[in-house]
Amino acid sequence: MRLALVQQHATESPAENLARGIAASRAAAAGGADVIAFAELAFDRFLPREHATPELLARAETIPGPTTDAFSALARELGVVFVLNLYELDGDQRYDSSPVIDADGALLGVTRMIHITDFDGFHEKGFYAPGDRGLPVYETAKGKIGVVICYDRHYPESFRTLALDGAELVVVPQAGVVDEWEDGLYEAELQVAALQNGFFAALCNRVGPEGELMFAGESYICDPRGRVLARAGQGTDEVLFADLDLASIGQSPAKQLFLGDRRPELYGDWLAR
Repeated sequence: MRLALVQQHATESPAENLARGIAASRAAAAGGADVIAFAELAFDRFLPREHATPELLARAETIPGPTTDAFSALARELGVVFVLNLYELDGDQRYDSSPVIDADGALLGVTRMIHITDFDGFHEKGFYAPGDRGLPVYETAKGKIGVVICYDRHYPESFRTLALDGAELVVVPQAGVVDEWEDGLYEAELQVAALQNGFFAALCNRVGPEGELMFAGESYICDPRGRVLARAGQGTDEVLFADLDLASIGQSPAKQLFLGDRRPELYGDWLAR
């Protein structure tokens, strides 16, 4: 599998952001990508940096909807899988959501962010209801893919659930700012998740200034031994590529040792699977 992460800045214009995302996808496919993933809310500005207002809440869109329709057509044309992220409207609820589109253009499903945070610059509880779809693994034409959205990455249960259901690649759409973590923990958290669970893991981050926030970029991809295979620059618009040998997953420490030696009968009900 050749994976491409589209790290691009966002402007006030969703139409402009979408057009740049489509152009980047064409470039990624021309570079041999099988799977193309985007950052959190990739096609709009980062709405939760402000408190929710009726005008901001109105920017949510349905799934299926205009964005997924555009990428479904592109997936059919290019023969690639897309992992998107957008602000979803479903009835009277709104979610931070990642639609997954297969290489034939079929919308396979939607992962919604489960855990919702709230602090300065990230006023998310006013925008998002907690996700109610669980953590599905999508059987795509290119491999088995799971999604852990931004804040959900801090919950190891998210990664373990996907590992137990057979995920080969976990994509993390992210909105992380410069110097959000110290001492290398920005990468280490996902490296450990990949090592402990035996899958490839890829974090695709927002990039560029938005109000008082400076999104870092620095997207990266880890292998099932926790090694960083590729890393994008800070503050740059770029497409990050990595070739993932899915056949190597069976030889990872998690598959050879950790998962088989689990003792779920002793963990209590919250991890009894």
